[in-house]
Amino acid sequence: MNLNRREFIRLMGLAGAAGIFPAAGYAAAGGDAKIYDMPAFGNARILHFTDCHAQLNPIYFREPNVNLGIGAAFGKAPHLVGSNLLQHFGIPGGGIEEHAYTYLNFEEAARMFGKVGGFAHLSTLVRKLRAEYAQGRSLLLDGGDTWQGSGTAYWTRGRDMVEACNLLGVDVMTGHWEFTYLASEILDNAEIFAGEFVSQNCKVREDALFDYEFADLGDFNEDSGHVFKPYSIREMGDLRIAVVGQSFPYTPIANPQRFIPDWTFGINEDDMQEIVDQARDEEKPDGLIVLSHNGMDVDLKMASRVSGIDAIFGGHTHDGVPGAIPVSNPGGKTLVTNAGSNGKFLGVMDMDYKGKKLREFRYRLLPVFSNLLPADAEMTAYIEQMRKPHLGKLQEELAVAEDVLFRRGNFNGTFDQVICDALRVEGDAQVSLSPGFRWGTTVLPGQAITMEHVMDQTCITYPETYVREMTGENIKLILEDVADNLFNKDPYYQQGGDMVRLGGLDYSIDPQADAGARISDMQLDDGTPIDASKSYKVAGWATVGSQSPGAPIWDVVADYLRREDTARISKLNTPKLKNVAGNPGMA
Repeated sequence: MNLNRREFIRLMGLAGAAGIFPAAGYAAAGGDAKIYDMPAFGNARILHFTDCHAQLNPIYFREPNVNLGIGAAFGKAPHLVGSNLLQHFGIPGGGIEEHAYTYLNFEEAARMFGKVGGFAHLSTLVRKLRAEYAQGRSLLLDGGDTWQGSGTAYWTRGRDMVEACNLLGVDVMTGHWEFTYLASEILDNAEIFAGEFVSQNCKVREDALFDYEFADLGDFNEDSGHVFKPYSIREMGDLRIAVVGQSFPYTPIANPQRFIPDWTFGINEDDMQEIVDQARDEEKPDGLIVLSHNGMDVDLKMASRVSGIDAIFGGHTHDGVPGAIPVSNPGGKTLVTNAGSNGKFLGVMDMDYKGKKLREFRYRLLPVFSNLLPADAEMTAYIEQMRKPHLGKLQEELAVAEDVLFRRGNFNGTFDQVICDALRVEGDAQVSLSPGFRWGTTVLPGQAITMEHVMDQTCITYPETYVREMTGENIKLILEDVADNLFNKDPYYQQGGDMVRLGGLDYSIDPQADAGARISDMQLDDGTPIDASKSYKVAGWATVGSQSPGAPIWDVVADYLRREDTARISKLNTPKLKNVAGNPGMA
C-alpha cells in the first residue's frame, strides 16, 4: 500500500517539528512532499546502518514493548518504549513516525505503511544521500551482524551479504555474528569485501601468536596481535577522518569459541584510549569516530571514559534511537548513536569540522520504508539472481499465523513461543529453552509462515537441538545468569540480547534485585512448583560450549508447523515482573 499525499505532507511537518528531519528540507514541489530530502550541512556526511542480519528483502519488524532500564539507565535512551520514547524525543504520536520508532498499533500500521528495509530500497536511499552531498565527502559504515540471519547467508557462508555490501558501497565495517563462521571463512570474506574491516579489540591470543595459522592472511599484525586493522584513515575531500573499529566484546562467551579458537576480544577500554591517542598523534586526522558493536549502554559508558572520540556509531542492541546522545568525558563530549536493525533504518550524521574540531552536527535516523523508496535496479537484479537457487525451500508455506509473531523485547515474544512449543512437542519435553536473540522478522496475522520466516528466526551456524535432564537448580542458575547479563547495573557486564525464552515454565523476576536473587516462583504450566533437586526433561538449541546431537532447530520448528497448520499462541510463558512499576521501558 502506498502512502497517500496527505500522509506525506503530515509526516513532513511533524518530523520537522520533532527535530528529526529539517522541516525546510520538505519543500512540496508541485504538491509532492519529499520525505527523504535533506539539505547538506557541514563538510562530512556519515551514513550508518547496523545489525541488518542478512535481510536483503523488505520485511515487517515490530519494535519492543519492553526494554527496561535499571539503575542509571532508568528513564534514558535507549530504555524507552512506545509513547515514552515519542515524548522523550518530541515526536508526535500517530501515523508513520510512530510506526517507525515504536510498537504502537503495530498490526494496523504495518498493513497501512507496508514493509521496511530491503537492500534495493536502502541502496536507493544511500545513493540519493551521497549524490546530494559534496562528492567524496560521505562514508557508508556497516556496524556488523550483516553476514548472518537468513537462509541464504547460512548457505553461502555470508558471501551473499559481502557481495551485496560491495554493491551497496560500504566503506568500513566491524563485526560480531560474522565471527560465528570459521576463521578461514571470515578472513576470506574480509578479503573479498571491497571496504575495510576494522577492529581494535579482535586480537590473536598471546599463546597462539608463535604458530598462528593465518599469519599470512588479511591485515594481521604480529607486533600488536591485531587480526584486522584497528582503524582506517579515510580521505574525505580535504578532510582526513579516522574510523576505529570495536567488535562485540563478548564474542567468545556469547558465541562458540571453537570457530575462532585463536582470537580474543573484550571491551579493552584502555586499548581503545591508546588507539585513539595513537591515531590522533600519528595520523593527525581532522576527526575521529568509532564504529562500534558494543551495544548502546556500553557505548554510553565508554564515551564517558575515553577521550578524543567525536562520535560513536553503535550497534548490537538493535536500538532505533531517533537522536544522537551527547556524553561528557574528560576530553570534551562524544556523540552516541544506535541505528536499529534489520535494515529498517539508516543513520545520517552531517558533521562540520574546522581546525580539527567537530563544531556542529545534524543527525537523523531515517526509516527505510520500501513503499516510499523505489527499488534500485542493480541491487534488485543481484538479489533475485542470488536467491533463485534457494526459492523452492524458502517459499515453502508451513502454516498460517493467527497472531502477530514477533521476537523483540526483554521477555518472550510470540515467535519465540512458537519455537519453544515446537521444542517441547518434538522433544516430548516438560520445559524448553530458546536464546534471547534480538534478530528475527515479524509475521502478521493471516500471513503464511514460510520456511524463510523460520530461517530468519533461527539461522545460526550452531543450530543443533538437544533434549536432556536438568535439575530445577540448574534451570534457575541459567535464568539467573542471563538475567544478570541483561540487568546488571554496570553496562560493562552486559552482553546484550534478552532473557532466555521459555516453554512450559513460568517464573517471576525482579530486575532490581542482586545477582542470583532475581528469579523466583518457578512452576510448570500446570502450576507444579519447580523442585531444585528434581530433574526435568528440557529441550533447547544453540549450545555454545559444544555441538549438540539433535536436528537443526529450523527442521524441528518446520515439522511442528506443518502438522499444526495454524500457529496459535495458547499460552505465552512471559514472567511476572516485580518492582518495575513506572519504568518507561515498559508499556
